[in-house]
Amino acid sequence: MSNRNLAEYLAELIGTGGPISISRYMAEALGHPAFGYYMTRDPIGAAGDFITAPEVSQLFGEMIGLWMADAWQTMGAPEDAIIVEMGPGRGTLMADALRAAATVPEIDAGTAVHLIETSPVLRPKQAEALSAQNVTWHDRLDTIPDNTAIFIANEFIDALPIRQFQRCLPGWRERMVDWDHISKTFRIVLGDTDSNDLIPDSVRNAPIDSIVEICDPARGIVAEISQHISRFGGIALLIDYGYAASRCGETLQAVRDHKTADIFESPGNADLCAHVDFAPLQAEAESNGAAAHGPTTQGDFLNALGIGLRASQLIQGATAEEESEINAGLARLTEADQMGSLFKVLVISKAGAPAPPGFEVST
Repeated sequence: MSNRNLAEYLAELIGTGGPISISRYMAEALGHPAFGYYMTRDPIGAAGDFITAPEVSQLFGEMIGLWMADAWQTMGAPEDAIIVEMGPGRGTLMADALRAAATVPEIDAGTAVHLIETSPVLRPKQAEALSAQNVTWHDRLDTIPDNTAIFIANEFIDALPIRQFQRCLPGWRERMVDWDHISKTFRIVLGDTDSNDLIPDSVRNAPIDSIVEICDPARGIVAEISQHISRFGGIALLIDYGYAASRCGETLQAVRDHKTADIFESPGNADLCAHVDFAPLQAEAESNGAAAHGPTTQGDFLNALGIGLRASQLIQGATAEEESEINAGLARLTEADQMGSLFKVLVISKAGAPAPPGFEVST
């Protein structure tokens, strides 16, 4: 396999077993042990393919840290509580968050941090960023301890594999990835199986040719988190770009060098992601005995936590250049025409617990 690439592997896979789901295509492109995008590189930052909120400004991680500290105290400061971050990138968010949360005596270097991370490239970077912390890595969520937990997931769900369905005259059919032996390219074909029962009621009667995206792994992870919180206590903060109510539309995209690219061009060498549908995640949390808060916008959430005040504090004594950078970061994180509206925030808590920070007023 070392002399092949992912495109050849996928073409052979399709040639042997027929068209594969977009979900399978995404899973291989992102997570194949030898060729997967996240398994072979650090994709974050100016030298990578995209930038995330923690890399935009320290303000983001600090607000998450203050949120964690507040949530921790609201839960009664349980001594055995752990912090779990899913998709921790370079560890920047957690490092900034723990620094800000250090005002709470119970959150210190001894606090157990559990990172859900499969990338062999990113784990060493996380270890460096969190060198003073008690860190344990996991490939999956189901291996974390049975403790009260604060779960953090920023831009994690958008990279989970999705399935796409298209409405045609006979009904909804799954969109599959096929290999064209003549043109030597991947292409979309429609499956034969009736998929009507998988489509949300709110969009089932959409016009012909409408496309719906469904992320089964996201629902599974939210179910796991909600069951954990219901049994052992805790809270979860999910932040990602997406929409609050299920709707039609194709959002799957490839990102390379900070620009969109063809999803079928050089698989394994570009990020693949899709907008998150928060409606089924909210329903999944509630059906597993937890309470769901939101989704609200990232801008409203960060403003409710006092990000403007923190920016003003950082500006005091800053140089003109530093002040400009702080204000630019604040705007990018909170303004509606930047990350403020597109990104949504969903919090999952134990049923009956007080409203979490940022959600004291119903959103």
